[in-house]
Amino acid sequence: MTRTRTALLAAMALVAGATGTAFAADPGGAGTAAVPCTVDYKIQNQWSTGFTAAVTLTNNSAAKSSWSLKWSYAGNQKVTSGWNARISQSGTDVTAANENYNAQLATGASVSFGFQGSYSGSNAIPATFTLDGVTCNVDDGSTGPTDPPGPGGPANRVDNPYSGAKVYVNPEWSANAAAEPGGSRVANQPTGVWLDRTAAINGAGGKMGLRAHLDEALRQKGSGELVVQLVIYNLPGRDCSALASNGELKADEIGRYKTEYIDPIKAILADPKYASLRIVTTVEIDSLPNLVTNTGSRPTAVPQCDVMKANGNYVKGVGYALNKLGDVPNVYNYVDAGHHGWIGWDDNFGASATVFKEAATAEGATVNDVHGFITNTANYSALKENNFSITDNVAGKSVRESKWVDWNRYVDELSFAQAMRNQLVSIGFPSGIGMLIDTSRNGWGGAARPTGPGAQTSVDTYVDGGRYDRRIHPGNWCNQAGAGLGERPRANPAPGIDAYVWMKPPGESDGASKEIPNNEGKGFDRMCDPTYTGNPRNNYNMSGALPDAPISGQWFSAQFRQLMQNAYPPLS
Repeated sequence: MTRTRTALLAAMALVAGATGTAFAADPGGAGTAAVPCTVDYKIQNQWSTGFTAAVTLTNNSAAKSSWSLKWSYAGNQKVTSGWNARISQSGTDVTAANENYNAQLATGASVSFGFQGSYSGSNAIPATFTLDGVTCNVDDGSTGPTDPPGPGGPANRVDNPYSGAKVYVNPEWSANAAAEPGGSRVANQPTGVWLDRTAAINGAGGKMGLRAHLDEALRQKGSGELVVQLVIYNLPGRDCSALASNGELKADEIGRYKTEYIDPIKAILADPKYASLRIVTTVEIDSLPNLVTNTGSRPTAVPQCDVMKANGNYVKGVGYALNKLGDVPNVYNYVDAGHHGWIGWDDNFGASATVFKEAATAEGATVNDVHGFITNTANYSALKENNFSITDNVAGKSVRESKWVDWNRYVDELSFAQAMRNQLVSIGFPSGIGMLIDTSRNGWGGAARPTGPGAQTSVDTYVDGGRYDRRIHPGNWCNQAGAGLGERPRANPAPGIDAYVWMKPPGESDGASKEIPNNEGKGFDRMCDPTYTGNPRNNYNMSGALPDAPISGQWFSAQFRQLMQNAYPPLS
């Protein structure tokens, strides 16, 4: 239970009765107080030197095109950071003014914002609030003792965690990149930190653990805002259709996933020491779409995926992760949503969104535990194909009839991500959800990058001659030959897109080209073998993989050098 006080007074002059009770004059004489606004101020988390608070302002007067809420502290509280409002402080006086996106406040409408602060001694709730200079509520002084911290909610979070923030540079990845010839050009780019087994939480094989990364993030943060990107990736029966990234937990070990993996991660993220960080989680890549595309009677079905669909542990695991991590006020959960070359077809698209909703409402989770979705994680789908579109017709045939597009509804990742966002909102996810797109390896630049459309002799020559994505087949996913670094990470790059990110650290292998014994539970997948002639999931094409690759997650120097050579935009 959180600590909260809501008190209402009129905009008119306050009158103190003989008993000392404060009340509001009634302009209509009907005995009902005129209430211009309601302020609900909640202390959601509190520790010895700091706290986080959520404020909900409800406007009961005329509609406003902008707003400014003010209050004063009785103690030495200091606001150190805020979200969903521009918060400033002078002495004990605090002002919270609207952002551009939440300036409109209709009659009866509410707006929420939050902040983090420091204090010593007592941390009393402010006694008086004014909206645009008019007193609208007063604390009645009956504040009881502080309850234990309660779970966080949307009111604690900014609309887009990447806006106005730096993003954490993993020093281990940065060192690997800088050690390569020319690698210093990108060594300062932010990448995801992969928690791909339980041992990674505390650090394994000499690598930094989660706390070490968060401590380093605090150092990098300085006085501004900073995002830390974590990949939550250890489901039981993980990656049922791809042996290269199988995990340590067996198909039925959902209990271990909860108690040995998710619970320890939550405990660390909930440490008040890290409350000033914006922590983005990419939740369980390559999992939920498998339940649609690789099960049942489909030619692409895999027996292990049927097992995971039957036991429900993908859905349960994702739901549990969303529920537990969503309780931490400064955590932003983004669920993996595959990519256009996987679920862009009519029979996959809507069905996958439905599975995402099922997982987001499992194990105590709600759709409000999902801040957004991420597409193209660790994949190669081109961000935007400029030389052809899904509506083009050539030689009497639609682009959808080409061998490459193969009746897909989407030809690139940006159009897919924006459409998936609309689909998810239509089935009940909050309208404010944002999308992330992993652009770490989808640049497809270099000398082979087409400069215009292909020949219009046939729909295939038109598409194949103009497409940036030079994979043999869009179902190929392992260490692809010819790939390049994509768009550099940045916030708000397109409508509905929170950020382009490098969630997959460029230069880290997707899987071994041949079987390599290891203690990480990672198997050998023929899709990582350059001599492999394929399966139904890539229509029996060659794998397109680079040779001599190490197991997934290990540094692959030859791949990183190729990615720099083929970067688009090019590296300077």
